[in-house]
Amino acid sequence: MTAPTTIGRLLADAPLVLPGVWDALSARLAARAGCRAVFVSGYALSATRLGAGDLGLVTQTEMLDAAARVCAVVEVPVIADADTGYGDERNVARTVRELVRAGAAGCFLEDQMWPKRCGHLEGKRVVSLDEYLAKLRAALRARGDAPFHVTARTDARAVHGLDDALVRARAFADAGADAVFVEAPETEDEMARIRAAVPADVPLVANMVEGGRTPLRSASALARAGYHIIVRPLTALFAATHAVRDAYEALRDEDRAADSPSFAFAEMNDVLGVGHLTRASRS
Repeated sequence: MTAPTTIGRLLADAPLVLPGVWDALSARLAARAGCRAVFVSGYALSATRLGAGDLGLVTQTEMLDAAARVCAVVEVPVIADADTGYGDERNVARTVRELVRAGAAGCFLEDQMWPKRCGHLEGKRVVSLDEYLAKLRAALRARGDAPFHVTARTDARAVHGLDDALVRARAFADAGADAVFVEAPETEDEMARIRAAVPADVPLVANMVEGGRTPLRSASALARAGYHIIVRPLTALFAATHAVRDAYEALRDEDRAADSPSFAFAEMNDVLGVGHLTRASRS
């Protein structure tokens, strides 16, 4: 990706909605739909690459590979779910440097213990605030002069309660995080307390997961509540899984399969840029 639009510039026209993607095709579709940036979701990657839940099974190598493949096919900014950074400060620094090299525009870095798990599941654990701040500072140093946006995420709400999460969120902002993300608040009042606890000039992230712990709200309502980055990590994955399941079930019945709605061959080739590639090969 050449001269990527930075997340900071996009936030001048907040809210910024980040749809979850997991491979080159899903990223192409999001960009063609007009999405201004995309988020390589760890949950979606675990589901599609491993057929497993988001339980700390995706490795640094697998996430870096997925992010690089997405960056190679879209011109919109790409933010990667870097989980815990896959180790200590040195691992965090390497993860950030590799993402910058791949052309990513940013990452999310969380304070869970490894193996981490989806922020809307039970059984999470978090590292100490000091341990996380060392990793956050390592990420900020490792990006150098690159326009790389680092979001600091805490999962402490479900582990130690909201008050501890607010202490961490303020510390993340003080340490220079580009955005702060308190995962899985359970009420709109909790979301308001988070906004009040973090300096107004620091962007906040809201994670909207269908069936998750946080109340689903529209992007405009979240913007009015002071949330600048809206992540929808699983909306497309759930829709795609539903459609693929129905297609396979239809294939069991040839009559149903014949009438099953789907992309036509030409439409799929258009998404994949086949015409452009074949014309280029002739020139």
